[in-house]
Amino acid sequence: MTDHPQRLLLRAHKDPLRVASAEATLRHDLIGGNTGNLVFSQSVRRLLSTADADITTGVFRYPPEQINAEFDHLVIPLANAFRHRYTDRLDRLSGLIEKLTIPVTVVGVGAQASLDGKVPGAKVVGPAVRRFVAAVLRRSPTIGVRGGFTESYLRGLGFAESEIDVIGCPSMFMYGPDLKITRKVEALRPDSPIALNISPYVSELGPISLDHAERYPNLIYQAQNRQSLELLLHGRYPMSERSKFRDSGVPVTLEHPLIRQNRVRFFLDPRTWFEHLAGYEFSFGTRIHGNIAALLAGTPALVLAHDSRTLELADYHRIPHRRIDGLPERPDAAELYAECDWESLNEGHAERWQTFTGFLDRHRLRHVYLPGESAERFDAAIAAADYPPPVETLMGVDPEQLYALKRSAGSTPPVLRVSADALELRLPWGRIVDRIRGVVRRRIGA
Repeated sequence: MTDHPQRLLLRAHKDPLRVASAEATLRHDLIGGNTGNLVFSQSVRRLLSTADADITTGVFRYPPEQINAEFDHLVIPLANAFRHRYTDRLDRLSGLIEKLTIPVTVVGVGAQASLDGKVPGAKVVGPAVRRFVAAVLRRSPTIGVRGGFTESYLRGLGFAESEIDVIGCPSMFMYGPDLKITRKVEALRPDSPIALNISPYVSELGPISLDHAERYPNLIYQAQNRQSLELLLHGRYPMSERSKFRDSGVPVTLEHPLIRQNRVRFFLDPRTWFEHLAGYEFSFGTRIHGNIAALLAGTPALVLAHDSRTLELADYHRIPHRRIDGLPERPDAAELYAECDWESLNEGHAERWQTFTGFLDRHRLRHVYLPGESAERFDAAIAAADYPPPVETLMGVDPEQLYALKRSAGSTPPVLRVSADALELRLPWGRIVDRIRGVVRRRIGA
């Protein structure tokens, strides 16, 4: 134990214990563009919540002088930060780290490239990554990366093997050394509950989503990106994005059957997401953290790898996966499930956990699975939090009419009464009823 609590500053888009409405989440982008970010940041927060840890989330609200004075260690969980569209933010992080005097630990960062290994905008990305990694290594013994592809990429930029630790994604270690995934059923049926996750920019998911919406009536789309949250709340997907994706058939308009049939859920917090995913027999799709969330909930999952970031994590953690460019002409969830084997994931998890905790030890970071430590306090706080329910689509009446009403009602709208199967529901401003038949409310106020 230390003489004083270990004061950790953790980079996270939202503190796991912060409760925020859907509208607040959208307005302030508390998911960092994608709810998958909440999964790995919560995992790191849980793992580091030892008895002597004093953890603060957020980074850029503190100037470097204050960070040096008030914190003992900066911990930065990252995802696919080595990519073209992230270089400005990477440079901003580099500028901060270059002014720090305290230790810095980067956990689970990855490069983004196509399945054949090409890095878009390589001439711009390379210098930004080189600056960032060099800054980190001045305050850290190693940098923790997602997988073999990112390790090779950094070696190509001139960094030594001894400076790079391949540790996978911390989300897979949220519950420590024990992770076992088993089939819930021998085979999927047409009425099986299935969770589908979709990256709207992956065009191959359009036909798959339309086909599976028809063939599997209990399939639910687990939306994750900020634009989809806007669609569910306000009935519109950002025009610049929608025009690029709608012709592929992905669910970015109100016309998509998964939208019209209220078969979409958007979770604002990992706990409620995990609880929901525990009720499915299978999860599949292109979202790596959507499928990791299912695994953490005990639900078998398959990743449809569409780029290097999803492929290297699936490879490292031995998560069953298929390359998107190697699927049959008409993929079927039941056939994909039948081909999966989760034993490699199960058998190798303990060894990967040892690699991960060895990384934490090198960085002098204590974790809750050490002797005398426990995650009970953190888990109790998460269990007690009053998180909002998932955001859903409008159901039972024409959704275009309801979204139009919300947009046109102005600052003092009247209460509208809508009859659905002889059930009269009220839709006041700031709150709208999402499940007319299920009488489940979601808050949309700040």
